[in-house]
Amino acid sequence: MDTLRIGLVSISDRASGGVYQDKGIPALEAWLSSALTTPYKLETRLIPDEQTLIEHTLCELVDETGCHLVLTTGGTGPSRRDVTPDATLAIADRVMPGFGEQMRQISLHYVPTAILSRQIGAIRKQALIINLPGQPKSIKETLEGVKGEQGKVVVHGIFASVPYCIQLLEGPYVETDDAVVTAFRPKSARRDAND
Repeated sequence: MDTLRIGLVSISDRASGGVYQDKGIPALEAWLSSALTTPYKLETRLIPDEQTLIEHTLCELVDETGCHLVLTTGGTGPSRRDVTPDATLAIADRVMPGFGEQMRQISLHYVPTAILSRQIGAIRKQALIINLPGQPKSIKETLEGVKGEQGKVVVHGIFASVPYCIQLLEGPYVETDDAVVTAFRPKSARRDAND
């Protein structure tokens, strides 16, 4: 069976230049280790906010490394150096607008400036690429969603839809820890635990 391959790309001029330590990749690694029960392999990249370099990195992770999922962090705001969504759109085969819409909906529960985010989801070949926010707290909120006082999900996180999307792209069957995030898929697409 094909092992799930995930690319993590942190996009930051200052972190890639050694001005401060990158927090995006460690936050994503920690979240994935708590959320996924399916075995996976990671490919990580820390790069500056340069559109051609971001495009090249995304293409390399999808075309050469064969990643099923690529999560980027950083570079999604309105400033001139924030070019992650532009680079993603430039190399995408198809846009998945629901991911950006849902990420902004989640973030609006916490900050009114969520409307300034240009985060998107897109597909290139066999891979789903998602532009996540740059802050570790926001990354977790976006992936898991908004939870009420009793821990019940009020607004679904985007990762609830990621396993089924990977499945539709003919990637591996991805399972999650329900205590972190429940993977949703139609009954017809579910596999028995013994399969």
